[in-house]
Amino acid sequence: MLERPRDEAGRARNPRPRDRFGRPLPHGSVGIPRIPDDLNLPPQQTLTFAQQLLDDGLAFNAHEVLEAAWKHQPFAERMLWQGLAQYAVALTHIQRGNPKGARTLLGRAVTRLESYEPGDSPEPTDAAGSYGVDRRGLIAHANALLRALEAGTPITPDELKPRLCGR
Repeated sequence: MLERPRDEAGRARNPRPRDRFGRPLPHGSVGIPRIPDDLNLPPQQTLTFAQQLLDDGLAFNAHEVLEAAWKHQPFAERMLWQGLAQYAVALTHIQRGNPKGARTLLGRAVTRLESYEPGDSPEPTDAAGSYGVDRRGLIAHANALLRALEAGTPITPDELKPRLCGR
């Protein structure tokens, strides 16, 4: 049996390079730089980094950044970060040409973003939502993407660059 590389905690790690959509490439290929497994940024830096990645068309990497926040932020914020991570994965599915996966993940993201109550967070919130996340705008954008997917309407790369926070 082939032994997989593991981190210091014993978790399996896949050292293969990945393409811009997160798909593994053959060993020795040049891929997109990976997001560190131990990434732990403050919320505003997480959102800024994830937005930069989305703007660069790297939804899979944005997902990894948002997933790290989901794992490191307070439990009361889990719905927010999980919803954002699922949103980015849905965008990845669209980029990969997987409309079924995109619909599933967009639905989950919308449910979590709608369910999140900013008042539950120990951090300061504002009218747009915790940390300035534009939950209403993201939900509207997700619903527009769902309609396009259902109708089989092409989705442009620019339509896969939602604004996470209000301007």
